[in-house]
Amino acid sequence: MQRNFGSGEKPRLFWLSISPRNSVKNHPFRHFVTSVFLAVTFSFTACNDAKVDKGENPEKIDLSYASGFSISRGNIFWEVEVTQAWTGADRIFRYLVLEENAEKPEGNYDAIIQLPVEKIVLTSTTQISHLDMLNVTEKLIGFPNLNLISSEKTWQQIDAGKVEDLGAGPSANTEMVIDLTPDWIMISTLGGDLKYLDLLAQAGIPAVINGEYVEQHPLGRAEWIKFTGVLLGKYEEAKVAFEQVENDYLEAEKLSASLADSIRPTVLSGVLYQDIWYAPGSESWGAKILQNAGGDYIFSDQKGTGSAQLNYEYVLENSLEADFWIGSADFPDLETMGNAEPRYKAFEAFKTGNIFSYTQKRGRAGGLEYFELGYMRPDLILKDLIKILHPDLLPDYELYFYQQLHAKK
Repeated sequence: MQRNFGSGEKPRLFWLSISPRNSVKNHPFRHFVTSVFLAVTFSFTACNDAKVDKGENPEKIDLSYASGFSISRGNIFWEVEVTQAWTGADRIFRYLVLEENAEKPEGNYDAIIQLPVEKIVLTSTTQISHLDMLNVTEKLIGFPNLNLISSEKTWQQIDAGKVEDLGAGPSANTEMVIDLTPDWIMISTLGGDLKYLDLLAQAGIPAVINGEYVEQHPLGRAEWIKFTGVLLGKYEEAKVAFEQVENDYLEAEKLSASLADSIRPTVLSGVLYQDIWYAPGSESWGAKILQNAGGDYIFSDQKGTGSAQLNYEYVLENSLEADFWIGSADFPDLETMGNAEPRYKAFEAFKTGNIFSYTQKRGRAGGLEYFELGYMRPDLILKDLIKILHPDLLPDYELYFYQQLHAKK
């Protein structure tokens, strides 16, 4: 069974509970136990120490929801800063993106990217959806573990032999990346790639850090498409794509915003792993989107943006009569779920079959589309949850990511 976890202090378990993966690469659960980005020690190489004489002050572009990066625009360049590369990060990463034919200036940057960009390497499936939405899927030339990809556009490139498989481990094969000579590589602070920053810099390959998983607003993560857009010379296209998602999300949110507390069904979330129940904290992405969908989240008293770690007895006492169970790993049916953990059978939501999982759509190699597209399309997740909890509000809508678990197929 594929187990994917993904945001907060115990990120991968957190995503089993409710929200789409920050799937660095949709790793199996065993990789969750190593929070690599907190343990790795490394040094960073700036492109150079001289100050840039740009002859102008770049204009800062306002972001609506994301707090982990910033964008400033000049006449022939862009400056991008990643201010929250990981939870509690104490340094800022600065990148310079030069327009076509612009001369590379001197400056204190962690990477300089020259447009146009033709070849890139990604390390997280959540970034694949950015390429599809910006219509630049063909620029991807390398990715670790291709079987995790769901995008049909990307699979067409894979079938044509245009995307190199960089291995199935916790990070990309650095030697292969260097041999591919991409215009840039995007890495995530949830993987093991941070330790290769110096090596990539020495090889002349710009490496940019994506800290999108730190965002907790349902639209904050999606706004990182603007980050990718700048790096590709596609900022305007990224802005349009995000604004469409934003509009759809806010329109859906209005449907449930005025619901009285008395008609908000109680919702259990999370799963057991080695006698610990992992569920989204009340300040997390997952808890917020459940609230936006008109749900009464059982664990709203569990503060934090990551995963709450609870014992079974506490969960049973507080959730025995919960109306729904949303986010129950990727079990295919109730029988399989009950056999895997007999204690699940005690919950009313299990008895009534009101359990919904994110397994409706899979890529051709089995990767769950939820963990690839979900962060970029919180509007679809929100509509799914509204349809589940308040079906009358979206009478003609059909679930996109989620499906109800039934008896054994």
